[in-house]
Amino acid sequence: MSTRPRVLTLSCPDRPGIVHAVTGALVALDANITESQQYGDPDTGLFFLRVAFDASASEEALRANLEVVAHRFDVDWTLSAADVPLPTLVMCSKQGHCLNDLLFRHRSGHLPVDIRAVVSNHTDLQPLAEFYGLPFVHVPVVTGDAASKAAGEARLLELVQEHGAELVVLARYMQVLSDDLCRSLAGRAINIHHSFLPSFKGAKPYHQAHARGVKIIGATAHYVTADLDEGPIIEQEIERVDHRATAAELVRIGQDVEARTLARAVRWHAEQRVLLDGRRTVVFR
Repeated sequence: MSTRPRVLTLSCPDRPGIVHAVTGALVALDANITESQQYGDPDTGLFFLRVAFDASASEEALRANLEVVAHRFDVDWTLSAADVPLPTLVMCSKQGHCLNDLLFRHRSGHLPVDIRAVVSNHTDLQPLAEFYGLPFVHVPVVTGDAASKAAGEARLLELVQEHGAELVVLARYMQVLSDDLCRSLAGRAINIHHSFLPSFKGAKPYHQAHARGVKIIGATAHYVTADLDEGPIIEQEIERVDHRATAAELVRIGQDVEARTLARAVRWHAEQRVLLDGRRTVVFR
């Protein structure tokens, strides 16, 4: 019988014997462990584990063995097929750098996701989505109109369900999501924020940075929460700049950083490498 690659992730209160029990449950079904990473958080007392393995055993048999371990150690766990790309929706507005990067990586086979559709509150990037052969869904939202916002978010949830999306990527989607929508997408929506430190809010952040003479620019990819731009951080990157960089050059550099940072966060999430630890994340690279 042929084997299939799978990934097990778990978290639980830290105590002796967890790794031994997990590996024993897998080896008992002739699983071959190909990668294993673990971390014990000294502050929270929680233990985190990611195990990649190949096994010919059925899903039911694996889950039955692992459920015994889960019950013994009070484990919160997930078991995923590593050879199935993660169903994904990508949302955008008018800026196309992050969208273009994700779609190119997707077509090139460099991201383990299955992008089902591109959703936008504008039509500017429809030609880009169509160039990559992906459905484009326009969901207009009138700024300041509560009814329009509610209707747009309801449509988004319909699209998530319709396409079976397990991940929503906000690739420079310039609308603030409501608290209810953030809760509905908790742990499965990733946003890219155009700053490291300091944070410049509002329009033209790179022009603000240029006016302040910053020496470091960067980007932060994080999970979406009701606290705007304060969700658990998955990845950050910076670039050093100096007085010679114009505002236009900062925009170019910043957009490159944003695209790279978001792509890494999406890939790590899709590979089940990101585990939530309260307001923080554990990332097994």
